[in-house]
Amino acid sequence: MSNNAMVSRVENDRVLVLERVFDAPRDLVFKMFKEPEHLKRWWGPKGWELPVCNIDFRPGGVWHYCMKCIDKNQGDFYGMESWGKGVYKEIVEPESIAYTDYFSDAEGNENADLPATEVAMEFVDLNGKTKLISRSQYVSAEALKTVMDMGMLQGITETWDRLAESLNELK
Repeated sequence: MSNNAMVSRVENDRVLVLERVFDAPRDLVFKMFKEPEHLKRWWGPKGWELPVCNIDFRPGGVWHYCMKCIDKNQGDFYGMESWGKGVYKEIVEPESIAYTDYFSDAEGNENADLPATEVAMEFVDLNGKTKLISRSQYVSAEALKTVMDMGMLQGITETWDRLAESLNELK
């Protein structure tokens, strides 16, 4: 697997597994998911920014954020806001983060019309590089299809590309 290649697969019709190797030490890759000042630099697909990013990084803590499209070339998406909320379940620094991810509104109220995701991220040390493995579990195959149809795979690919760029700038 090359540094730029993300591998994805679906298990049991409702679990999306993503893997990618980043050319950066595990502690740094983990830190990029922990601190708002880092997340603001890379979270979201190309042409989107993170004007709101509040993190209480502990089990039971909440990550509440807003992605906003700032790219006029994205047509109807330009100016759109997409709010999200994560509730951390387990954190083992610098090895893993588990949280429930919800679509939300600006006040942090969960959007019951869109599927929640149980996310488990593993950060594997590869002698100075880091393999990131993300397992996103949905309640049903239909829920996974809903987010895939929304362009989630392209969005996370672009997001992880931006993470790689930010890591390269910090090394």
